[in-house]
Amino acid sequence: MVGVREAAFGDRPEAEVWGALGGGVEERWLAAVVLGGQGYYAAAAAVLGELIGRGGLFGSLAASTLASHRRQLGGHAAARVLDGRALAMVPEDRDSGGQDPDDVDVAGARADALLGLAADAVGAGRLVEARRLHARVRPHGWRSRVRHQWLAAEIALAGGHAGQAVHPAEVAAATAREAGATRHILKSDLVLGTALVVWGTPESVDRGVDLLLCDLNHTDRRGLFSLVWPTALVVANAQADRSIAGTENVKERAENALSCVLRRADPSGRRLADRSPWIPTALLRSGEPPNADPETNFLTD
Repeated sequence: MVGVREAAFGDRPEAEVWGALGGGVEERWLAAVVLGGQGYYAAAAAVLGELIGRGGLFGSLAASTLASHRRQLGGHAAARVLDGRALAMVPEDRDSGGQDPDDVDVAGARADALLGLAADAVGAGRLVEARRLHARVRPHGWRSRVRHQWLAAEIALAGGHAGQAVHPAEVAAATAREAGATRHILKSDLVLGTALVVWGTPESVDRGVDLLLCDLNHTDRRGLFSLVWPTALVVANAQADRSIAGTENVKERAENALSCVLRRADPSGRRLADRSPWIPTALLRSGEPPNADPETNFLTD
């Protein structure tokens, strides 16, 4: 049987972890991390809300995790409140140099909260604030190092410097591969592929689309719907811009994955997605909640 930490931070992010919801505090938090990656936002929110109420280290980690899920549905303002709570709940520990290999410790919780606040600022267009928060982070374990590089790439993208986003995205991907963390590898490849496509040179677009198509196959096969729909959407937009055949098929994959994610979300999550200018719910079939603007500011995690 796959361990819940291996599912959260190892090579089996598609593993079934429902049984872990009846375990201890750490096990329940790890299960919620896995469920969020699989797009089961409602189930994850129920667990995370209970852990937040307990406070302490796992209350802080849970608040950061729920904030990440809210951001993935376009709710950057709601995420900011949760990230602020996460930072306030980080336990006092003067000797917090980082002891857990996956950043499940005081140093990791502080990094999660600060990186979350930086991501919230990116989503709100407050890039000066995002850079300031990003600079405060002192990564220790592989997970905080990967997320620190994601944010560096996302800040560069948001500032209109896609070429400068490529290097940190490549560092994040290499770090995640060294750790053997499949979900983080696939997210890193999404950030890298997006940076390459947005950079816009013929060579970078070709490389980015190839990388994203490979990424899409892996995320789809593993049922990581929270990554499937943005990956497919970036590919579809790149193909449409270059009049490449197959755009409709990829766009349909984005629609199906996003539809699945929204069906698995809690009511608060669905409302955030409905109101967000960043979540392209207008792509969905009749009967799904409509939305206005298929922008691509959905990378912040």
